[in-house]
Amino acid sequence: MSSVRFITTASLCGASMGIGLFFGTKYERLKKGNKDHLTHLLHLTDTKALFVPSVFASSSIPATTSTSMPATFPQSQPVNRVSEIMKFGFPSLDQVRSFDNFVLSYDRRNRNAQWVFEHIKPEHVMKNENIKRGKSEFLEDNIIHTFFRATKNDFKNSGYDRGHLAAAANHRHTQKAMDQTFTLSNVSPQVGEGFNRDAWNDLEKYVRAKARQSRNVYCCTGPLYLPRRENDGKVYVKYEVIGKNNVAVPTHFFKVLLIENNQGQFELMPFVMPNQPLPKDVKLKKYLVPLESIERAAGFLLFDKIPRNNIKIISG
Repeated sequence: MSSVRFITTASLCGASMGIGLFFGTKYERLKKGNKDHLTHLLHLTDTKALFVPSVFASSSIPATTSTSMPATFPQSQPVNRVSEIMKFGFPSLDQVRSFDNFVLSYDRRNRNAQWVFEHIKPEHVMKNENIKRGKSEFLEDNIIHTFFRATKNDFKNSGYDRGHLAAAANHRHTQKAMDQTFTLSNVSPQVGEGFNRDAWNDLEKYVRAKARQSRNVYCCTGPLYLPRRENDGKVYVKYEVIGKNNVAVPTHFFKVLLIENNQGQFELMPFVMPNQPLPKDVKLKKYLVPLESIERAAGFLLFDKIPRNNIKIISG
């Protein structure tokens, strides 16, 4: 009996070592063959172990080589800038990317951000004649694996604008900060006339007006893919995809503002707009919705680190 136990135990140990060697070898092959192996293995590994350190560290994940854009922007922000932007909590930790003045989570399946967080101060939106939008150009995000990133060609002749989620004009304090908003991980296909150039643009201007008047504005923006009832009586989630990489066209967009006034009081304003031409005479307040409706549709919680009794006004 003891010999049987010994053989069984030895066999199990050998099998365990074999499995470990297999996965160890597999990992080393991926690591050597692909500098972006962290993205490649994300679904197999705890997201906190992979991406949170890269967000808070002073150095970034090595960029892959690409002929379509220069090297990834160096992450020169102080270590505490990300924690300042994300002061009231991360909605999710999947494929988190940090830039100098905003943080986003990327959806590899839909080739859109899941959410983009900005912390906007009055000095960020002050007009600066030396900072010009015309100097910026749309660029692929080299941190995103080539299988999952959007390209400029995906938008070409699509009929959609390359719509910013973190708006360029929210980051006027340096040219680099504005340039980073043109990275395609911060861009979604948006209807141009009547939406991106009109109603959505009005909402972005409203955010900047609030930022000039307030101590702090925390802004979270992202796409939604909402269901609708079709003629057969059934409910479907349908959305178009564009380009060779099948970049999803969101049905709606949300923008949630947490505004801190000069007395330290907070106001919460959640907006949702359909991605379609909208009437010019509709007031922005008509697009206010309950925060819970966005959280349920998007699949994550927003500003959950701030006690609700600290918020004096919740619009929508």
